Amino acid sequence: MSNRYADRSHVVKLIFIVVGVLFVGRLAMLQLFSSKYRDLAKQQSLRPVTQYPARGFIYDRHGELLVHNEAVYDLMVIPRMVKGLDTNYFCESLGITRDDFDERMRKARKYSTYSASIFMKQISKEEYARFENKMYRFTGFYISQRTLRIYDRPIAAQVLGYVGEVDKADIERDSYYTQGDYIGKSGLEKSYEEILRGVKGKKIMQVDVHNRQVGPYQGGAYDTLPEEGMNLYTTLDADLQQYAEELMGNKRGCVVALEPSTGELLAMVSAPCYDPNLLVGRIRGENYKKLNSDLAKPMLNRALMGQYPPGSIFKVAQSMVALDLGVISPQSGFVCDKSLVGCHNHPSARSVQEAIKMSCNPYFYQVYRRVIQQGKYKSIYKDSQYGLTVWREYMLRFGFGQKLDIDLPKSGMSTGNIPDTAYYNRWYGKERWAFSTIYSNSIGQGEVTVVPIQMANLAAIVANRGYYITPHMVRFYGPDSLRNEEYYTRHETGIDHKYFDIAAAGMYDVVHVAGGTGRRARVDGLDVCGKTGTAENYGNDHSVFIAFAPKDDPKIALAVYVENAQGGGGTWAAPIAGLLIERYLNGEVKRKDVEKMYKEINPCQKLPLTRRVKKKK
Repeated sequence: MSNRYADRSHVVKLIFIVVGVLFVGRLAMLQLFSSKYRDLAKQQSLRPVTQYPARGFIYDRHGELLVHNEAVYDLMVIPRMVKGLDTNYFCESLGITRDDFDERMRKARKYSTYSASIFMKQISKEEYARFENKMYRFTGFYISQRTLRIYDRPIAAQVLGYVGEVDKADIERDSYYTQGDYIGKSGLEKSYEEILRGVKGKKIMQVDVHNRQVGPYQGGAYDTLPEEGMNLYTTLDADLQQYAEELMGNKRGCVVALEPSTGELLAMVSAPCYDPNLLVGRIRGENYKKLNSDLAKPMLNRALMGQYPPGSIFKVAQSMVALDLGVISPQSGFVCDKSLVGCHNHPSARSVQEAIKMSCNPYFYQVYRRVIQQGKYKSIYKDSQYGLTVWREYMLRFGFGQKLDIDLPKSGMSTGNIPDTAYYNRWYGKERWAFSTIYSNSIGQGEVTVVPIQMANLAAIVANRGYYITPHMVRFYGPDSLRNEEYYTRHETGIDHKYFDIAAAGMYDVVHVAGGTGRRARVDGLDVCGKTGTAENYGNDHSVFIAFAPKDDPKIALAVYVENAQGGGGTWAAPIAGLLIERYLNGEVKRKDVEKMYKEINPCQKLPLTRRVKKKK
């Protein structure tokens, strides 16, 4: 009997030993090997606070400040620590509804109950001052400071871009960012993001049971300081940019102006324009929706994304190609035969210079025909394929049909279209098209489209007599005046300098000689060279003008494009270009009556557009 109970006692002892070992093992795991509860304890007493760096400033070419920062405050929340909250008083203090509170808390809990997330972002200094003295009553909430972009002038919105909260794709692409961070979304803010953003720092703060900060953890031994972003010094001339926006204020279209010798962009306007401060702060989302839904598309940077028929400005490039190929000479003359293609009334051109001055359509029909059908093959189809391939290679050297390597986001650029043989083979079939199928390209219509920055670049090429420097928006950045050498590359067309002298002379005549189509661009005392264009499209024609000045040693080249402005390039785009040149080179505009008229007038066809009905002959 005693032996039987002795056996039982052994079993009971074994059970107690096993349970004891399990408890000791579990305690060892919790205290020696697991960080779970240690971390929970730290979360109760320590608060990591991100130190956001000041974003770099942006200046114009003369050192005028365009973009700077202003302090704002984010209200952070740790949901697990929110206890004993007087919700009604809290909502009243912040000016939000109970539904707003519930939705914000739901999002915060979804993110994490233990980690801090943004409850309300971008509280102004004034709002923070009113709220600060009440913070002790709201356990689980605290303030984190950051900066907001401020634009000193309401200009260059599409160029400067805007800053917005990161999305999931941003975080996955770059581990620097976490939820609630901000990133450049467009313009220079996006393309120079890594230079402007700086480097974040971090403070580890001790907090008491009332969620009040009592000082840095271990005297700040684990803190890191933020590093400010570097400043950008742009090529923009703020005064010229603002003046161009005023001239385009009630129109649709764009202006691109650059310095030919350097490729530095002086102004880039896409109209209608908007104040970049509209996309700052808590009102950004609402304003973005309004701008994005506007029929006039103010968010679209037409200067980089618009793909337009170039119209007659393309004749300048056509003549340079034909001269270099030797299919015409400088003194080649052609009859203005309107049975080939329509034209306005003028004498027949007896030279390339006269043809550019008078913008004769039948003349450039004959020029393009000689380029496309060079007589290399007996078959007109094979001959046209050969000619188109040669022609296209020349046009690519002018920067057409491709994205110019400007230092703005490539996703916001278009290439335009310089069609190749594959393009027409898809449309018409192989060896089923010839010059007679594609002759509209001769006058900048048909399948040819270009982007306004490419148009301004064409003016710069003629100004430089055959080459261009990569257009760019930033001269240098940072305290050491660093610059991207890729934006100082010289691109040669390979066409003889002497032919561009002919183009420049013809463009001078466009503005200064009787019979020229751009006389309204004339500025007393300045040798303005220009070329008009009237581009057919859906709705009324577009008004186009490219120009540079002075004729020798040019300081500015530009393109002006006014959408659906019936009357031609000489009526609308040319006088706007003349005013811009006068303002930039002379520092002021003396023709106040002309300035007033073109600021106030709106020649653009109303939206939505309807196709123009052509009158019967």
